[in-house]
Amino acid sequence: MTNYGRRRNGADPRGVFPVSLGCPKNLVDTEVMAGMLATSGYRLTLDEDSASFYLINTCAFLPAAREEAYTAIRDAVRWKKRRPGRRIVVTGCLPEKFRDGSLSQRFPQVDIWLRVDAIPQLAAVLDGAPAPECGGEPVFLCDHTMPRLLLTMPHVAYLKVADGCDNRCAYCSIPGIRGGLRSRSVESVLVEARQLLEGGVRELVVVAQDITAYGQDRPTAGESAGGLIRALDALDGDFRLRLLYTHPAHYTADFIDAVAGCRHVTPYLDIPLQHINDRILRAMGRKVGRADVEKLLQTLRERIPGLVLRTTFIAGLPGETEAEFAELETFMREQRFERCGVFAFSPEPGTPAARMPDQVPGEVAAERAAALMALQQEIMCERHQEWIGRVDRVLIDAVSGSRAFGRGTADAPDIDNRVVISRGGRLKVGNFYDIVITAADAYEMRGEWKAGTDGCAAIRR
Repeated sequence: MTNYGRRRNGADPRGVFPVSLGCPKNLVDTEVMAGMLATSGYRLTLDEDSASFYLINTCAFLPAAREEAYTAIRDAVRWKKRRPGRRIVVTGCLPEKFRDGSLSQRFPQVDIWLRVDAIPQLAAVLDGAPAPECGGEPVFLCDHTMPRLLLTMPHVAYLKVADGCDNRCAYCSIPGIRGGLRSRSVESVLVEARQLLEGGVRELVVVAQDITAYGQDRPTAGESAGGLIRALDALDGDFRLRLLYTHPAHYTADFIDAVAGCRHVTPYLDIPLQHINDRILRAMGRKVGRADVEKLLQTLRERIPGLVLRTTFIAGLPGETEAEFAELETFMREQRFERCGVFAFSPEPGTPAARMPDQVPGEVAAERAAALMALQQEIMCERHQEWIGRVDRVLIDAVSGSRAFGRGTADAPDIDNRVVISRGGRLKVGNFYDIVITAADAYEMRGEWKAGTDGCAAIRR
């Protein structure tokens, strides 16, 4: 983020210090708020002491995320006490989850609580207008008409194509916080994508709660996830598309065809599977069984050469037996996912899973999750060894001295690992290069630049 409007003597009365918590989808909302503030005469700053407003866009998905938000608010309270006239603004998922006003009692020092639907009125509220009253679940959806100030690396941008979710999994509070699925039009997405590419973005990371459900809320529009990906792929430029957050129940032949056939789509898919035991999947409300999952994974690997699969699992759902956990562990050994995260089940108030009988003790769930992550570390180390000798297309994120740091096929920004390129001091940030992978461990790959490549060739291996 660029430092705007820093004042050496005292605070800038229109200076805003932003803090963005949570997932990339939340970051897009923060970027939209930053754009709205910038076009309304406010100035964003990295120096909290020069700011008059402390803006926190929160996540509330899990207890750990809420604790992170509470910590950020306590930091803001300490900041506020150091100089009269400072104001704290808290937006996003935390005010959505606690619509009963209980947060105001817990943190009376916060001056403004703004729910998601109030995002368009943020600048007016900072100007002194009252915070708007919001109804039930949010309906706000950003689009290409809204100003947006990128807070990522300049060559990377998240492209949010939808918000909300209709899946209503038994353990998940997201639909209650973010509302039901609402998709942007293809044209709106394309306009923003063109703007981002013209501004120098080389990697567009397509995000939504569920990309594969895109367009299902707009049946008369005739729009689908496959059609959207093809439309993005047809845009001019040397760039790559990376797809995050898909649901195994919503994969269609058309979507698979699009991913397999589009030249800009990097062969990387994020498919949170959550479990593999049939009874657990039914209890989760996942709408697929083990046979469906195994068939999908086989199809994807057959259709998409060099595919990298990222997934997540939940250990310790209420009623999960040792045998069901062992089935999940065996499945992970068999599938050898390139990327995987594991969460210990945590009962979210208001969700069906929180009311299920036979709750697994928290320490048992944590032990199971840790065992799966230890297994995944072994798998990743083995999978990385398979890359040695390959040539991968790597986007350079940073150069320091004689080394360059980038991400190839297997690595999404801020989520996965990195490729370290020795003798890469001449490489340019924001360009693609063909890199020979020479060594690897569980956390990163190391490689060397194939001299003569200039970052302009096709992205797919």
